Amino acid sequence: MSEGKIRVGIGGWNFEPWRDNFYPKGWPQAKELEYASRRLTAIEINSTYYGAQKPATFAKWRTESPDGFIFSLKAIRFATQRRVLADGADSIKRFIESGIAELGDKLGPIVWQLAPTHKFDATDLTAFLELLPASVDGLPLRHALDVRHASFQSPEYLALARQFKAATVFTESDDYPAIAEPTGDFVYTRIMRTHSDEPLGCKPEVFPALASAAQTWAGGGEPDGVPRIEPPSPAAAPRDVFMFFISGAKERAPHAAMALRRALGETVED
Repeated sequence: MSEGKIRVGIGGWNFEPWRDNFYPKGWPQAKELEYASRRLTAIEINSTYYGAQKPATFAKWRTESPDGFIFSLKAIRFATQRRVLADGADSIKRFIESGIAELGDKLGPIVWQLAPTHKFDATDLTAFLELLPASVDGLPLRHALDVRHASFQSPEYLALARQFKAATVFTESDDYPAIAEPTGDFVYTRIMRTHSDEPLGCKPEVFPALASAAQTWAGGGEPDGVPRIEPPSPAAAPRDVFMFFISGAKERAPHAAMALRRALGETVED
């Protein structure tokens, strides 16, 4: 069976500790996206979570990155940081229509990050999922739910997410519940276990294991050794896989992402 595409990246590209570390000494800040997007294959944009961006900004990001590059977007917080998610209809609409379509074929998944205190409520989550559009300006949209309360670790939640073909973010962290079951037609992983005392963020043996898991997901399977709520499902169709090194020892994230790309057999420019 053929595999989906595996994309590896980081959160954002403007981070002072990456200067003279990931970015060459003296590299212009205005060209940091140009540099990062040629050493990674995806970036999760966090600024969209805090405020609306202009259409021209999305267009600029598109033109500064190479063909095949993908941006995932964290949806604006006003749509998700609510007691009643279904009340966010206006915020969802404004975000979707804010100009994200300017990214064109570089528009990746939209991540809807819920508050850590937000508990699973099937009725409210159903109403929220019904608000998420399937497309914008002719571009298909892919949605990922970043749920952060242990109540979502349930078969009922998995069934609901699958009903709406919404992926669930698999968060590798000590702070948030891990849900590794695929619930959409792609897999989205946020890895938060990097360490400042490791030059690559993780011990070298971690990267082949991560690469193997990514390849299994991409081929339609489910890797061994991940936390489970349900038994593995039969092999599915190939899936795209997104793996981001986020938080943890953030200063190590770009080197960890490049190490994972190398473990996948990809050529990475130093």
